[in-house]
Amino acid sequence: MKKYYRAGILILSLLLNACATPASTESPQHVQETAMAGAFTAVAQTLEALPTFTLPPTVTPLPPTETPIPSPTLEPTLAATPTALPAASAPTADPCNKPLSSWQGPSATLSIFYDYTPQKKDDKVVVSIWVMSDLGECGFLYNLSSGPVGQYTVTAYVDGVKDFTVSGGFRITESAWKIIIRNDKIIAMGVCYPNC
Repeated sequence: MKKYYRAGILILSLLLNACATPASTESPQHVQETAMAGAFTAVAQTLEALPTFTLPPTVTPLPPTETPIPSPTLEPTLAATPTALPAASAPTADPCNKPLSSWQGPSATLSIFYDYTPQKKDDKVVVSIWVMSDLGECGFLYNLSSGPVGQYTVTAYVDGVKDFTVSGGFRITESAWKIIIRNDKIIAMGVCYPNC
């Protein structure tokens, strides 16, 4: 009986070992690069999906030209004289690719909060904030303390212990908001963060 008992335990242990998941052989660097590639792809697709605004070309009317009055004694001769027409104005660049320093609609109070690791005091962080307000005003914010109510796209370039770029998109309403920069994303939360 002990012989069958030991054989059963041996078979059971072999079956359990066969069902166990193999240990991951991927390096942490490879996992991180894969995650960053996925994040960049998501940001590119988000930016690609944003509407682009183009203005139709404007037509400038030509001023009326004076027609010379023929002399009563001479037979009028008409010679073709080339008239220079003004060049058609080219469509302007993207009207949202500019600083947005003022807006008509309601405002929100903004502050930046750094919640990434590893973090040092002397890290250099460049934050780019693009906004499309509810009234259609758009552009980049340079004053990071306030902005219009609307859709935001934020990108942070971190030059520190570990260099990385991270982005996020969200809607800001009329109140006070913290824009939180993390290792993997940027989010917006109420000013009660992190004690909400």
